[in-house]
Amino acid sequence: MRRAILVGATLLCGMGPAPAAPDDVPARPADAPRVERNEKVRRAVERGLAYLASTQNPDGSWTAKIGYKLNSDYRVDRIGSDVGVSGLAGMAFVANGHLPGRGRYGPVVERAVDYLLSRVDESGYVSDNGSRMYSHAFAGLFLAEVYGMTHRADLKPKLSRVVHLLVEAQKFNRHGGWRYDPVSQDADLSLTVCQLQLLRAAQNAGVAVPKETIQTALRYVQRCKSSLPNNEDSTVFLYQDGQQSRYSFALTAAGIVSLNSAGVYSGPDLRQAVESLFRMADEQQYGSFSYFYGHYYAVQAFYQQGTYWERYYGPLRDKILRHQRDDGAWHDVVDDNYASAMATLILSIPNGYLPIFQR
Repeated sequence: MRRAILVGATLLCGMGPAPAAPDDVPARPADAPRVERNEKVRRAVERGLAYLASTQNPDGSWTAKIGYKLNSDYRVDRIGSDVGVSGLAGMAFVANGHLPGRGRYGPVVERAVDYLLSRVDESGYVSDNGSRMYSHAFAGLFLAEVYGMTHRADLKPKLSRVVHLLVEAQKFNRHGGWRYDPVSQDADLSLTVCQLQLLRAAQNAGVAVPKETIQTALRYVQRCKSSLPNNEDSTVFLYQDGQQSRYSFALTAAGIVSLNSAGVYSGPDLRQAVESLFRMADEQQYGSFSYFYGHYYAVQAFYQQGTYWERYYGPLRDKILRHQRDDGAWHDVVDDNYASAMATLILSIPNGYLPIFQR
């Protein structure tokens, strides 16, 4: 059904080189602080990459526990190759200067690209073993980053289809965001941020994205804004655009990164959201379901905004370093490959190699 709906829809129309933002929103600040990587971080990242290289499958994929969040736990449906974890693992290598034909782990990245390209179906959906839209987004983001840095010819046609699926899927969603399946009727912020980052990266790499797709998603993200109880001057982000929805550290980080991905880098609500995010940072427990997911977006939010960066990143960095195993891996309730890719990415974001993470 998905193919019948999405294949053959209108071709993407182009827009400018960066996502449009409302006219009254100032540009991204250029005075964010610099970050120096220390020797402990360098060694930890090298060990993390070595672990990920050792667990890559011959076809270029990484195995993961494929499932879904259930309350505060993770319910596993199956174990197999996962396009999302493979995309995150691939990005960990690219974030440290490794590309197809370049760097010690160039062959690892090339195999990952080939695997993910083989999992793009006719509609543009990137999936394996029943994975859903989270995985589509992380896989597509990796392909977009590699294409933008290499202009490998066989990437653009499939990347265009990956983007096309999101454009068409949004048309069937009455909220303007995205959900677990391409033809879902509702949306949530944790899915929407993933897709917005994919669209931003693809557009930066030269793939056309309709302006209205970005603007529609931006309106959905803005409807997810709320304030903390008894504090009307605060800003947090909700799971969905409704008064009964929940907020969290991870969702507030996702809201900030969503705005950034749509071209919004400043404004009173954004400043208040960063303040709220910083106040919630100490509450995050290592090993919980959302620890790496939340900090993956929070580290981008603080890095882009600059405010609170040193006070946030130093303690986070040290905690992640303390939890690295002797074999170079990290562990959480989802999967070791997932946790290791996320931890390595978080430690590597200040490198500035990946275009989507650059200031």
